[in-house]
Amino acid sequence: MKLCWFHLMPYTDLPDDFREKHPGVWVDIDSGLLDPAFVHTIYNDFMDELEHAAEQGFDGICVNEHHSNGYGLMPSPNLIASTLARRTRDAAIVVMGNSLALYNPPTRIAEEMAMLDCISGGRLVAGFPVGTPMDTCYAYGQNPSTLRDRYYEAHDLIMKAWTSREPFTWNGRFNKQRYVNVWPRPIQKPHPPIWIPGGGSVETWRWCAEMDYVYAYLSYFGYKRGLATMQGFWNEMDELGKDRNPFRAGFLQFVGVADTREEAMKLYREPAEYFYGRCLHIDPRFAAPPGYTTEASVRARVRSMVSQAAGAGGGPAIAQDFDQIVEQGYVVIGSPDEVADQLRTVATSLNVGQLMLLLQFGNMSKELTMHNSELFASKVMPQLQGLFEDEWENEWWPKPLASGRRAEPRPVAS
Repeated sequence: MKLCWFHLMPYTDLPDDFREKHPGVWVDIDSGLLDPAFVHTIYNDFMDELEHAAEQGFDGICVNEHHSNGYGLMPSPNLIASTLARRTRDAAIVVMGNSLALYNPPTRIAEEMAMLDCISGGRLVAGFPVGTPMDTCYAYGQNPSTLRDRYYEAHDLIMKAWTSREPFTWNGRFNKQRYVNVWPRPIQKPHPPIWIPGGGSVETWRWCAEMDYVYAYLSYFGYKRGLATMQGFWNEMDELGKDRNPFRAGFLQFVGVADTREEAMKLYREPAEYFYGRCLHIDPRFAAPPGYTTEASVRARVRSMVSQAAGAGGGPAIAQDFDQIVEQGYVVIGSPDEVADQLRTVATSLNVGQLMLLLQFGNMSKELTMHNSELFASKVMPQLQGLFEDEWENEWWPKPLASGRRAEPRPVAS
């Protein structure tokens, strides 16, 4: 089992009455709420937290891409990943990822991810999300009905750019380039492992199986709600003749660890209620533009994480009270032994070998985040390491250069 420390980089100072006075946290969020000097501080705190996680022995550290919002201050995950590639030694750099359809030309992604793989010594995981409708269709103005076709073409161009030995010409529907010749190329051959972050699209499941990529279910709502989606994914793998190797799948889970369950309930109440009450306050106008959801997903009645958060299309209400948040499994809370038991259940019931952990969420302070990470690393991680590894091979994990071949960064001056 691989345990990856995931950061959303939320804005941690949204006002108490944000939900009552503002229509949503995404796309048209009031810019008057943002203090750039405060963002300077939290960016540096967030990067300290990611570096600290690498030092604590997490297998990977994860970053992702969002735009025009207070939910995640990472419009360019590659910028953050470049600092991590330089300042960490062994942890995988999991970029979850670059929204392929937003880049013109997509070879920019091929170049930057190749740089990251080279800087890190071959530690990159390349995540290729389609992207939320708020990011892609509204913040970046893409046509939802052509978004997936644009995404697939961008993917094909990037993969050819990484693997072709000679310059080539690309004459696609959305991209036309006389010369494609990406320098540098990734260290990992034929390319870094590819993970596809998703929210439940049936078409994404099938594509991951066909391409032999990891399907990473980025769930806001925990393993209890995630079970049906992951069962659907594995049923699709069965129909396509793929094995049930748990390393084919990833899952995102919020976690809060303390010495006792009572202490955990006190420590993590405010951050969790901040996240589910403010960071997930999504305006339904932006959650489901016509053409964004595939026909297969509509027929299968699969609802995306974004649609669930926005309350679009019916379905159960999203819990915002901490007791309900915990009861419904959005956040795994408890002592180290309790958390380890719950996460073992998450991994085995969902059959996921790549577990991504949100140990910072909402307005959680740097001190509490590091406390959470340290307790997890010292007392939970040892109880989970090795799960699945005696039966299955993880073919979707980076293969870096041997430590003796990797550069030693110059120590940071005090």
